[in-house]
Amino acid sequence: MLPPIPVLTDYGISPTHGFLPEVLPLTRLPDPYYNKWEAIAANLQALILSKRLRGVVDRLPVLDTIGLEHDAEWRRAYSLLSFMAHGYIWSGDSPSDRLPPSIAVPLLKISEHLEVPPVATYAAVCLWNFKPLFMDEDIDNLENLATLSTFTGAIDESWFYLVSVAMEARGAPIIPLMLTAIAAAREGDAATVTRCLHTFAERLDDLTTLLQRMHESCDPKIFYDRIRPFLAGSKNMADAGLPHGVIYDDGSGKEEYRQYSGGSNAQSSLIQFFDIVLGIEHRPTGEKRGRPQEQGEGHAPAPKHNFLLEMRKYMPGPHARFLNDVQSVANIREFVEEHRDDRPLCIAYDACLAMLRALRDKHIAIVTRYIVLPSKEVRTRSRSRSPEAVRRKVNLATASRQQPPGIALDTRGDGKKDNLKGTGGTALISFLKQARDETGEPVVEAWAHRFMSRVIRTEGQGDFFAGKPEEGAGLQVASQAEEAVIPGLAASWTVDDDVGGICYY
Repeated sequence: MLPPIPVLTDYGISPTHGFLPEVLPLTRLPDPYYNKWEAIAANLQALILSKRLRGVVDRLPVLDTIGLEHDAEWRRAYSLLSFMAHGYIWSGDSPSDRLPPSIAVPLLKISEHLEVPPVATYAAVCLWNFKPLFMDEDIDNLENLATLSTFTGAIDESWFYLVSVAMEARGAPIIPLMLTAIAAAREGDAATVTRCLHTFAERLDDLTTLLQRMHESCDPKIFYDRIRPFLAGSKNMADAGLPHGVIYDDGSGKEEYRQYSGGSNAQSSLIQFFDIVLGIEHRPTGEKRGRPQEQGEGHAPAPKHNFLLEMRKYMPGPHARFLNDVQSVANIREFVEEHRDDRPLCIAYDACLAMLRALRDKHIAIVTRYIVLPSKEVRTRSRSRSPEAVRRKVNLATASRQQPPGIALDTRGDGKKDNLKGTGGTALISFLKQARDETGEPVVEAWAHRFMSRVIRTEGQGDFFAGKPEEGAGLQVASQAEEAVIPGLAASWTVDDDVGGICYY
């Protein structure tokens, strides 16, 4: 017997808002008992700037969670404490490897209640950290959104979060739409599946358009130097000043170091939902595509990539369970493969893959602009600065100055070049490219396969003036990593395999 198709309300998912809360995030906790938390959050930027946040938090009493009643209150408290925790850790000249009981005790309880890690996750800074400016307008409109909390108070930081919020809102209708498609596939209703895929592809194009707006109000240098360090986790952050992680002081005297990844767009349940319903399989980075296995409903490809599976642990518990349950009923890829003679259906399915691949292409370009290029500029500047100036402050942005090869070194011992890490502590440009290429693998139509397998070549590469290419260099195939060259106003910049980013789709 086939498992039932998940019901959104069973997982706290809205048919209109998707993974954003059905009830808008609270702008303030209603119980005056928590005024001290709200006061710190309201003055967070000033306390960080004056380097007085740690002193204020150290004097803060340990507040109980008994006054938190509705889910919206728990989510507000989690977001507040997450911002306070990361501000406490990263606001000094060197990071603190200990969170005091005033933050640690309530944050651990609230995280357990919400089924999320006690760290600034995607949910803390995006899903539960926004408000509409006008209640009668949609929240998928960037011009109608504002953040509730930021570390810096900069427009750039707010915009960085809000682009993701708008994408979540714009993509929300895809969730019930594709559950309808799964039900239609069970009934053999190809016409309904095709209509759903058409709408899915159109929405994916909308999401790419929203993502492309990142540059409008978020400056890459401000993001890299000022915003990104506060989003860093405590996992693989030895070179950023946290070799062991962070101790959450709960007063028991038996605390041990904990390590968590930082905020990442891979923690977006929406993006992983897209992969699951389309039957896209993501392999561990570097693993080639093997022989396809026989699959049926309830046996959709499991996301074998350790990073993707790890990121599900950072999603709200009900959202992660929803993805697991959708995985057990996903049947669209199988249905399309069984109806290869239905060209409208196959073209609609391939269009979805093409649009999702285009979204990932755009994301690679943004990671390059906001992470790769600034990191190279930092290393270039550091060569001309005195060691005293370089070592003055230690965090994720300055780690590359202390260790010129990169942030959070990859100590695989395989002789390969050290890799720059993102806030999640993982070098992922290679992963991003592979995830992009894997998105196009299930295509049905031969022309679509050729289109998404093409290798982008750039003028002047491998020609007479550049020297003789290595043997076999002209025989490029889709599985090989190509260099994506993005034209800029003054020059061109490229995606470099040796570095990584913060937010990953």
